[in-house]
Amino acid sequence: MTVDLSHTPAQIYAVATAYPPHVMRQDEVAAKAAKVFGHKPDYFRRMAAAYGNAGVETRHSCVPLDWYLEPHGWPERSRLYEENAIALLVEAATRCMSEADVAPTDIAATVIVSSTGIVTPSLDSLLQGPLGLQPNVQRLPVFGLGCAGGVIGLSRAAAMADSLPGQWVLFLCVELCGLTFRQSDDSKANLIGTAIFGDGAAALLVKVPEASRLNGCRPRAAIKAWGEHTWPNSRDTMGWKVEEDGLGVVFSRDIPNLVRRELRPVTDRFLQDHQLSLSDLDGVLCHPGGDKVLSALEASLDLEPDALRHARTVLRDRGNMSAVTVLAVLKRAMDVGDTGRHLMTALGPGFTAGMALLDLQ
Repeated sequence: MTVDLSHTPAQIYAVATAYPPHVMRQDEVAAKAAKVFGHKPDYFRRMAAAYGNAGVETRHSCVPLDWYLEPHGWPERSRLYEENAIALLVEAATRCMSEADVAPTDIAATVIVSSTGIVTPSLDSLLQGPLGLQPNVQRLPVFGLGCAGGVIGLSRAAAMADSLPGQWVLFLCVELCGLTFRQSDDSKANLIGTAIFGDGAAALLVKVPEASRLNGCRPRAAIKAWGEHTWPNSRDTMGWKVEEDGLGVVFSRDIPNLVRRELRPVTDRFLQDHQLSLSDLDGVLCHPGGDKVLSALEASLDLEPDALRHARTVLRDRGNMSAVTVLAVLKRAMDVGDTGRHLMTALGPGFTAGMALLDLQ
């Protein structure tokens, strides 16, 4: 299903990101991983190339690197998730509202996406006090979208803004992927996670401007349309398994092949629904799941060598931060002054592709 807005579309007025203080270099991570998986030396030697081939140089973590050497249970992981998620979201949201000169009391609704931890009351409720939001703010917490959450969550924020013309919607996203690492798990998926996962948060301010109030802060992008596609019988492609000591990562080794084989028809259909083709785009903003996935995206969408330069830069400097990553790609594109019609896309559990058409201004 796709959504096209024939009237004034929701606009993005500000984008901000926040990252935790611990910076991990890839060579340091590989050295620590050799200790964790040292009881299987032949296995680790076969898999060690993943650290050099991931396209990642540095990442941020909410815990120091030595934390990953010890076992941890659900209570500790949940405590760390809540503390760090709230701190990062406050930082990103405060910066975002300041950039757009929007007061917390002006926020009418929040949409928050996260799939790397569980908190009840949900994070959006816990943020109302620290951010100074009104008690009657409308809240939509979203869990389980994984890496697709940046695109699909932004779509939900646009839909909410469309129902509240002239009012501000704050879209928030936080993922603490590192906290899902389980020292007792020798699976390939868990090891690959140590080579690509990072932590981060993002905040975006979205509004449908009223015709009588088009003056004020200048929008950065218009959200013209959105859609998604879930492939049948694809649940085991990506996701989490709930284990005794935390969330166990699920990665199918066939993801790059699935992207090469299946993504182009879905993308073409989405664009055709809006009388467009790939040649009509000024750019593509993709979630960088990993270097192999980026190469598969380039092949599937027949992209020029530098088309995914922002995605590769974010992957290199920040790693795969699940849903946050594509929002960091969007911010980078805006910061360097990219303009024009862009396709924003990300793949996540389901197996699902989220897509949106943005006009960068």
